[in-house]
Amino acid sequence: MERARSDNPVLDALLQAAYALHPTEIDLTLDRLARLLSRLGNPQAKLPPVFHVAGTNGKGSTVAFLRACLEASGRRVHVYTSPHLIRFNERIRIAGQLIDDEALAELLRELLARNAGQPITFFELTTALALLAFSRVPADACIVEVGLGGRMDATNLIEAPLVTGIAQLGLDHQQWLGDSILDIAREKAGIAKRGRPLVISKYPKAVAARIAEVAGVAGAPLLIRGTDWDAAVYEGALHFRDAAGRLALPLPRLAGAHQADNAALAVAMLRAQDVVPVNEAGLKAGMGWAEWPARLQRLDAGPLLALLPPGSQLWIDGGHNPAAGRAIAESLTPAWLGGRPLHMVAGMLAAKDAQGFLKAFTGRAASLHAVPIPGHAHHAPDQLASDAAAAGLTARVAADLPAALRAIATYAGEQPLHVLITGSLYVAGAALAANGQSAG
Repeated sequence: MERARSDNPVLDALLQAAYALHPTEIDLTLDRLARLLSRLGNPQAKLPPVFHVAGTNGKGSTVAFLRACLEASGRRVHVYTSPHLIRFNERIRIAGQLIDDEALAELLRELLARNAGQPITFFELTTALALLAFSRVPADACIVEVGLGGRMDATNLIEAPLVTGIAQLGLDHQQWLGDSILDIAREKAGIAKRGRPLVISKYPKAVAARIAEVAGVAGAPLLIRGTDWDAAVYEGALHFRDAAGRLALPLPRLAGAHQADNAALAVAMLRAQDVVPVNEAGLKAGMGWAEWPARLQRLDAGPLLALLPPGSQLWIDGGHNPAAGRAIAESLTPAWLGGRPLHMVAGMLAAKDAQGFLKAFTGRAASLHAVPIPGHAHHAPDQLASDAAAAGLTARVAADLPAALRAIATYAGEQPLHVLITGSLYVAGAALAANGQSAG
């Protein structure tokens, strides 16, 4: 179970009280949250127009592009995402601003009182908190990221989103969503709602057919990439087309070739509705405004970067499944690396497919140092190094991030290099914190 702490002692006590309500058995229904929302007056029915985003990978980046385009058009936007990297407050942005400790503590007190000690998961409780906060502050739009899956996710109690979207799909959380990509596609497509457009990325035919089946039963119009809309990168621009016409947009500022796909999905979702119009200028500005920490993010000067030879670059990415590994690795082109060797530092949660993630970096990385993830069930560094070696990587273990970077610096001498810290959002968040950077 994920944990959240706060330096604010009052807020930290409330967060721990929320964790204490976690049920001993998970029944995979939405009954607990529905009960609490009813006691709160059903705030999910009082939200501004909602953009609801699911996906195995890319949904957070899609949310970032949606927010950037809407805000570039002068809109006030609520945003709910998960997990956080450093502070719990990162999950809830109210009309453009991260929720502050005082407001968060006040809402937690109210929710704990209304819940009256009944079992409820932490994510269910915090989803209720976000929905309640959003229902009380005027805004033009609300962007909600699915936590896990879709059909049975806490966010799916939003009954009438303006538009829904599904980013890239891959194998992850199989213990909850099923062992095949078709099972996972069915679960993600569960956010489809009657009469509300469901915008999807490009998938294999069988996967698209499974999503279409779910959308058809739900009565949701389906907008498919490659048929109803499409996008491509050429001539230094992101070229987009749909039934409304064609656009030539700047390339996304977020690093990685895969971000063009996430940006295109956001544009398609925005253009699938006319309740919250976004003009072409807003779409263009949003490509450069979007920020999403720990997704091929280059770290600023700080204590961690100072451990590497002068001129080195230190990057983080929270990717943690095979599809994310491939997307990251495909971005590590010789031009991106500038001829420098790539060294990796990785820590991964125990439930993740370490070999599937790491094999994408075979032939691309000079070394990998495996580290633990304190406070979470994780792959032991020795085993993670063994998995990396099995994937063809030169692997070692380190006690923590600073130790790994010192070891890399020792091997490199004075040669500038690229270092990528990856494998988990928790590791990426720890790197941000250790380097003295915020995530919001």
